[in-house]
Amino acid sequence: MSENRFRKLCLPFWMKAGLLAASCLLSTNPVAHAADSVDHGAAPSGNVTVVARFAHAQPSGIARLPDGRVVLSFPTSAQTHPGPVLAVWHGGTTLTPFPNANAQKDLISPLGMTVDGRGRLWVIDEGSVAGQTTPLTPAIVLIDPVANRIVRRFSLAVPVVRADSHINDLRVDLTHGAEGTVFISDSSQTVHPAIIALDIATGQARRLLADDRSVSAAPGHVMEVDGKLFRYDPDHPAMPQGGINGIGLSRDSARLFWSPFSSRRLYSVPTAVLADPGVKPADLVQAVHDEGEVGVVDGIFTATDGSFYMADEERHGVTRRTPDGTLTLVAHDPRLIAPDSIAPDGTSGLLMTVGQWARLPAFHNGRDMQERPYILVRITLGKN
Repeated sequence: MSENRFRKLCLPFWMKAGLLAASCLLSTNPVAHAADSVDHGAAPSGNVTVVARFAHAQPSGIARLPDGRVVLSFPTSAQTHPGPVLAVWHGGTTLTPFPNANAQKDLISPLGMTVDGRGRLWVIDEGSVAGQTTPLTPAIVLIDPVANRIVRRFSLAVPVVRADSHINDLRVDLTHGAEGTVFISDSSQTVHPAIIALDIATGQARRLLADDRSVSAAPGHVMEVDGKLFRYDPDHPAMPQGGINGIGLSRDSARLFWSPFSSRRLYSVPTAVLADPGVKPADLVQAVHDEGEVGVVDGIFTATDGSFYMADEERHGVTRRTPDGTLTLVAHDPRLIAPDSIAPDGTSGLLMTVGQWARLPAFHNGRDMQERPYILVRITLGKN
């Protein structure tokens, strides 16, 4: 046997394996392989079902009453539409004016809604109609769902609101104040956001944390909308943007949570401090706690276990935040163009309105880019 032949036979195993691999790479017959891997979050989560489609009116606010009725708001501040502005949804496209047909004339543009601990419905009324040139007349409307009537209207005026205000959402804390306190988010149409605290007993309202960093848009904020990137620009908005938007109340009403829309952070403050008419502005600022990053948030719903379910704008879905701060993406679907408000579905899932706000003519040089119908979806939990 020649010396070279002997050396080849005695090559270590790892060297033989390397030679084999090299020969495969040089081979003209490629090795079979699986399909290229993709982002596991690209496919829909599979737990989102469209339960209603509306051809003309876009639902925004949603609330479930103690008797099981689901109420939807159809604001008119961006565009007018036929049909009721506040209605009970009976499934499909069937709607009944709420609290009754006559009350529709007393409602201008209902938006955010919430049910308090006594089962009453509280509604934001933006006080404006698309194209309106007269001053806004924002208000908080209290509805008795048992009697099916409006029982009180709290008008909001200067200096509590400004000419550029945009009251957006609200939560009701019945543990502070003689009859409770309503906390309202003013996102602002420009750069002057704030939290408004309304004492239910007296009807007196106060403007708090005005222009504070915690309620304001993050400078330079960049957001993905419909596959395009936009930078926050208060002077030339190309997408929905602004300050404090979605707000949530802890299960025990001890803390109010919120997130500015042009931001990815969540903040909170003790309701005892926020509801105190004697608190000094500097002390209130000191009481605010940065809860960390959560994403671009719209509506916030508080579950019975204290978790927050938050409409996640950029992920086209819903994020769950447990009381210890753990985040989970519980649903995502490309049909959730602009997830908006969330309410329980009466079982163990969620109902959510879906907007197309970024497609409004205001952001496209007057061109209406919306693709109707507008949808309402059900999200089944526990499947992902």
